[in-house]
Amino acid sequence: MQATKQSSRLYLILAVLMAGAFVAVLNSTLLNIALPSIMTSFNIEANTAQWLTTGYMLVNGIMIPTSAFLVQKFSTRQLFLTAMGLFSIGTIVAGQAELFPILLGSRMLQASGSAIMMPLLMNVLLNGFPIEKRGQAMGIFGLVITFAPAIGPTLSGWVLEHYEWRMLFHIVTPISLLVLVIGFFLLKKETVTSSLRLDQLSLVLSSFGFGGLLYGFSSAGSAGWGSLTVIGALAIGVISLTSFIIRQFRLDEPMLEFRIFKYPMFALSQGISMVLNMSMFSAMILMPIYVQTIRGISPFHSGLLMLPGALVMAFMSPITGRLFDRFGARILAMIGLSLTVLTTFFFSRLTADTAYSFLVIMYTLRFLGISMVMMPVMTNGLNHIPQHLTPHGTALNNTLSQVSGAIGSGLLVTVMTSRTADYAKELTANATPGTNPQTIITQSMVEGINDTFFIATLLALLALGLSFFIKKRDVTQEIVQVEPAREKKYA
Repeated sequence: MQATKQSSRLYLILAVLMAGAFVAVLNSTLLNIALPSIMTSFNIEANTAQWLTTGYMLVNGIMIPTSAFLVQKFSTRQLFLTAMGLFSIGTIVAGQAELFPILLGSRMLQASGSAIMMPLLMNVLLNGFPIEKRGQAMGIFGLVITFAPAIGPTLSGWVLEHYEWRMLFHIVTPISLLVLVIGFFLLKKETVTSSLRLDQLSLVLSSFGFGGLLYGFSSAGSAGWGSLTVIGALAIGVISLTSFIIRQFRLDEPMLEFRIFKYPMFALSQGISMVLNMSMFSAMILMPIYVQTIRGISPFHSGLLMLPGALVMAFMSPITGRLFDRFGARILAMIGLSLTVLTTFFFSRLTADTAYSFLVIMYTLRFLGISMVMMPVMTNGLNHIPQHLTPHGTALNNTLSQVSGAIGSGLLVTVMTSRTADYAKELTANATPGTNPQTIITQSMVEGINDTFFIATLLALLALGLSFFIKKRDVTQEIVQVEPAREKKYA
């Protein structure tokens, strides 16, 4: 009876946390399609408007590394109410903002709440379920983090066709407030006793380290790799991050425990996830450019193209979780990555008139493949570390996802831009008199996008090669401790 009551309470907590996480993740992609409308509304340039997404990513990169400390220091209720409170305030202010700096500030406030929410949910999932049932639980988590951002463009496109961009915030506001109120009454007060203290120098080094890398790679796509801003940000990021890591090895209570990379399967899972993240961003960034700029398709129909893939991921995530519990991550990752490699390669063969139906089918199959990889690989890696190190594992996983996403975005946009310019020069030099300049521009961009998708194919192929080394943890055996003397401090 007591066990049933505890199980019901766990599912209740997870339902509340997942509702909050869904709203937070959905919000992260809603604004992308709205940037042109915001530029017109505030009379600003694209580089300025881009800060609404870059700034969001920066705050996440700075906040997420502290989540391991926060999860151990404060209760689930305290962190949830703080996260949803910050997110709700940011959403309300953003919907009323008459000046761009206020909109940007409120957007960053949203990000600070979102950055706390995701690691908190992962930590509750991993600690609440035994290893043999984590796949099913993480499959539901996968539904949240993949379905929400996937439907974002479709929802945003529909809203922008009927209302102004502020409606994107007005829609989210009542939902976030409702989740906040439900959490306030349903989550019980807990007493958390912890002597952990946040090392202030580590926080500063982490902020400059991850923040510098994220800003540098995010800016490289538009400013170019040779920009002093990009080079300076990356240099600050590398130096600060190196200093941060060295300091963590010297602290008795590190902000992030990098020693967990000594567990081979955790390190392998992070490697596969980072490479796949970089490849995954190719379709998320390049497909809207191809569909809207080259094909002239509306933002709504551009977002609609991605909806079947989102529905497939929503349908497959719980199923993939159950399959993971039964068969492990290796076979799922091999099948999923094979499908990802194949569909990404097909995207490297686009033309100026590739059928819309072909794009929908390939995009959907690609998401099917990715749904079989992301959660199983991540869960398998986290299963191989001791439970008391789970907050550090989830914090590192979320941080590296942000960093690899920024690297992928910067790299792929740079490849597309440079290759498009090269093709434009070549086609202009070989053009016959009377050739329409617009034809050259269109063909150059198509070829540039194709080359970029080919790079993404190679990245997915690398992830496929790494997947052959995945091993399932034997739940009948204890994990070999990395450093027993140190780990007593966490007990």
